[in-house]
Amino acid sequence: MNEKEYNELPVVVVGAGPIGLAAATQLRERGLTPMVFERGPGAGAAVSQWNHVRVFSRWGELIDPAARRLLETTGWTAPGRNSYPTGKQWTRDYLVPLADALGDVVVFDTEVIGVARRGRDRVVDAGRDTEPLTVHVRRGDGSDARIDARAVIDASGTWGAPNPLGGDGLPALGELAASNSISYRVPDLHDPSVRARYAGRHTVIAGSGHSALTAIIALADLGRDAPGTRITWVLRRGDVGATFGGGKSDQLPARGALGERAKKAVDAGLLRVITGFRTATVDSTAHGQLALISDAGQRIDAIDRVVVLTGFRPDLSWLSEIRLGLDPVLQAPTALAPLIDPNIHSCGTVYPHGVTELTHPEPNVYLVGMKSYGRAPTFLAMTGYEQVRSIAAALAGDRASAERVELTLPDTGVCGGAGVFEDQRTTGSVGDRSAALADPRLITLSASGVN
Repeated sequence: MNEKEYNELPVVVVGAGPIGLAAATQLRERGLTPMVFERGPGAGAAVSQWNHVRVFSRWGELIDPAARRLLETTGWTAPGRNSYPTGKQWTRDYLVPLADALGDVVVFDTEVIGVARRGRDRVVDAGRDTEPLTVHVRRGDGSDARIDARAVIDASGTWGAPNPLGGDGLPALGELAASNSISYRVPDLHDPSVRARYAGRHTVIAGSGHSALTAIIALADLGRDAPGTRITWVLRRGDVGATFGGGKSDQLPARGALGERAKKAVDAGLLRVITGFRTATVDSTAHGQLALISDAGQRIDAIDRVVVLTGFRPDLSWLSEIRLGLDPVLQAPTALAPLIDPNIHSCGTVYPHGVTELTHPEPNVYLVGMKSYGRAPTFLAMTGYEQVRSIAAALAGDRASAERVELTLPDTGVCGGAGVFEDQRTTGSVGDRSAALADPRLITLSASGVN
């Protein structure tokens, strides 16, 4: 294949979420041909699964600049810059219109099941910089196909691979067998059927990130209306420490307010907090309840539901024939990993990055968005938009633009997860929800069963 034919091949983008659609728009604006494959039925399929949750960032920070320019040619009206959308609003008012504007380059119900260098497995050296990539896809009807591509941008995210409850990174003993009583997502308590599963029951929340804080606030609020509701918050770390974040000093006010409201719930005695608890076993009892047993022998009994919010990890299985350069700890690109280590960095101390940090040994393969962060929990949409802007510039031959930083990130607090639930009893944005916990009802907690 000559250079002209090679350069005319499409750039395959995996995932039609915020970062994938931004990548397609940036590529199109650069005169390149994107082809987006989304295994879900529509744009923002993963976002739609947390449509009840309000995000930290304002609308003005959630719209990619190139996407805005494209949408404005369609007569689209941008939401107000300073309001905070829910996942549902982000999908409905931005992602779906953006996919529509991109047209038939976005293909739904089609899963990418493998990527390789054409005619070569990962062992073969020859041709890795001259042969195109081949992308294997499976359509919704069960048929499959292969597409030659000049580059692949993997924006598939990590939503489909939540971390397990087990403290060693593997499922705890009995965790899989108890799956009917375990959720790995923040429950939508606006759904009556979901609300009924938690009302008047004992729920354990496992995790220390912002999703866990969101669940704490939601379930504490439920307790006001449902006497007998009990909450136990389990953390692997030895103390609560900086779990509540930057508070009023956070330049993302909604993120800071989330931590403050969760702290208020804890201080008010609305839940029991157990630190230093690493789950080793999930025991199903004769009464249809669960018990959690730590690796040190601690035990929490009489549990009805467990909400596991311990983060996510990238699915790398379908990239097995690609030569990726990944950090052995975070599973993020090796040049990026030291910049996003959650033990060191907050959102504000991770400087914007692009194609240089995201380049792998395999030419023209990029992991972007949340997937580029591997197991690190710190990510903002605007970071992903800068990533794909830089990559699109590099693929178009504009190296100067690719290496130029065009983003300033907000400071303070560790980001990860999303903001609090929209409260039907209050008005305004998430930043106005502090009144929701102003008149709490104490939830009765039992100390029995914890040794």
